[in-house]
Amino acid sequence: MDLNTVTEVLRPPTRAALPRWTEGDAFLAGGTWIFSEPQPGLRRLVDLTELGWMPLTKRETGLEVAATCTLATLEAFEPPGDWQAAPVIGQCCRALLGSFKIRRVATVGGNLCLALPAAPMAALAVALHGVCSIWNAAGGARELPALDLITGAGQTSLGQGDVLRSVLLSAEVLRRPAAFRQMSLTTLGRSAALLIGTRVEAAVELTITAAVARPVRLLVPASATPAELSDAIDGSVRSWYDDLHGRPDWRRRITQLMASEIFRELSA
Repeated sequence: MDLNTVTEVLRPPTRAALPRWTEGDAFLAGGTWIFSEPQPGLRRLVDLTELGWMPLTKRETGLEVAATCTLATLEAFEPPGDWQAAPVIGQCCRALLGSFKIRRVATVGGNLCLALPAAPMAALAVALHGVCSIWNAAGGARELPALDLITGAGQTSLGQGDVLRSVLLSAEVLRRPAAFRQMSLTTLGRSAALLIGTRVEAAVELTITAAVARPVRLLVPASATPAELSDAIDGSVRSWYDDLHGRPDWRRRITQLMASEIFRELSA
């Protein structure tokens, strides 16, 4: 879609060249959402792709994913053999509502910062204990757990002019056994519930997304009964998301159903 209110597009090659944030600015990476619908408030686009960030960097502490890394690049990553949870990376990439063409352009950072409840990169980052590296508008930097990045539907803890630089996915969590479940109201529809579980010692850690406005992560003893698991979920979720992709009562029910499947798979 043409954005006929945009009068300027900047492509800064370095952080020092990033412009001072003003009303009507938007950072641009893949642009799959920005160009998908009218943006009447936009006046200037700041293209981050010219900064030349390495898409993926394997470190001893985990996998660093640049905000400008496309979902297709992340999906194609070949993990070390001991990263048992690595299959959830591809599963989350394919959970995005869109074709393979979209995954070739859509970016990890864009999916996170858009902060839609169904954002699969939010599920991935939170489940793998991701740590976000953020460039502050004032010139500094800070780190933030991915669990604290999204504060509500379409809302994040980023300030005006802040830039999400990368997310470091924990190698320790990637070495855990993991399970993935996703449900949509319609075939190939937007996720109504997306859950990831990992096994840690004598417990199962569940990450719940899509059925809630922001990601929820909880730890349940592996010895818990089905009733105790259900109570733990209800005690952790303040409210269930409600939109045309699913009613709250249905989202709660399928979340509990998929959680029980994950629990049986990982607690065996």
